Amino acid sequence: MGPLPRYLAVVMPKSHCHSKNQDTAGREHPLTRNSPPTANIPRPAPWENQKGSWDCRCCPGAKRQAWREGQASSLPLSTGSNCVKYLIFLSNFLFSLPSLLALAAGLWGLTVKRSQGIGWGGPVPTDPMLMLVLGGLVVSVVSLSGCLGAFCENSCLLHWYCGAVLFCLALEALAGVLMVTFWKPLQDSLKYTLHAAIIHYWDDPDLHFLLDQVQLGLQCCGAVSYQDWQQNLYFNCSSPGVQACSLPASCCINPQEDGAVVNTQCGFGALHLDQNVAGQVVFLQGCWPALQEWLRGNTGAIGDCAVAVVMIQGTELLLAACLLRALAVHKAAEDIEPGPV
Repeated sequence: MGPLPRYLAVVMPKSHCHSKNQDTAGREHPLTRNSPPTANIPRPAPWENQKGSWDCRCCPGAKRQAWREGQASSLPLSTGSNCVKYLIFLSNFLFSLPSLLALAAGLWGLTVKRSQGIGWGGPVPTDPMLMLVLGGLVVSVVSLSGCLGAFCENSCLLHWYCGAVLFCLALEALAGVLMVTFWKPLQDSLKYTLHAAIIHYWDDPDLHFLLDQVQLGLQCCGAVSYQDWQQNLYFNCSSPGVQACSLPASCCINPQEDGAVVNTQCGFGALHLDQNVAGQVVFLQGCWPALQEWLRGNTGAIGDCAVAVVMIQGTELLLAACLLRALAVHKAAEDIEPGPV
């Protein structure tokens, strides 16, 4: 075979080198003493390329940051979705006001009790001030989450709000079932609470206030009869104090006695009097029979209030679900919207 033409001899080394580069391109070069430490380690993608994957749409500042960077969608929510949004905000804002007030009142009451050396516990199963704090805290947290979730269009807060409302509905249903099932033990517990409140009337200012309001509102005295106040250490007829054989002013038929100031001594010596004579000064009927009579007469109103509360919570839940769906549709529209050129 004769010698190759000159042009082939010139081309062959280049093609040979090119093929050699292709063979060695896919292979990693071995590390040497002089090679840098990160020669074969793949470098992470630039921060600008990863920022979209780290974006949190549930964060309140994400939407504002997107507007600053010019990446937010110009598509607004529909008119109906905006109405739902502000309706959720307004209704939860109105619910949050009394709950925050109840929370503040409960905290103030607990602070006053602690300053007077009264412990958290009391003679009744639950501390009224503590129950007020817990109720106000739960309602205010749920209401404020609904406010912020609707106003900021925050899907995380709205999902949490829906879960909290569903949990409250489940608790209310469970409480209703337990109340119907254990109505007789509940009555016995309430009667025991009235007797405990009478015994510890002067020991706890909360019991003092609540029992006075119950006796004034129901126009009653004592748990079963006015003679139940004999169980109190200060009102017992064998007591050496000045209040022996007396009754609180809230037991009196006319505690103000046609005056502007309550006469705190209107029930003094009432337990010494004959029943007919005492009936002209104080209420003889106990608060437990009066409370049972009040419950029988207002069963319909109590049921209507319970149904109204459940309907309001169900409506709030439905509105939040509608807003979440609108936000999901809006997010999908943002994703398919062409970016700025």
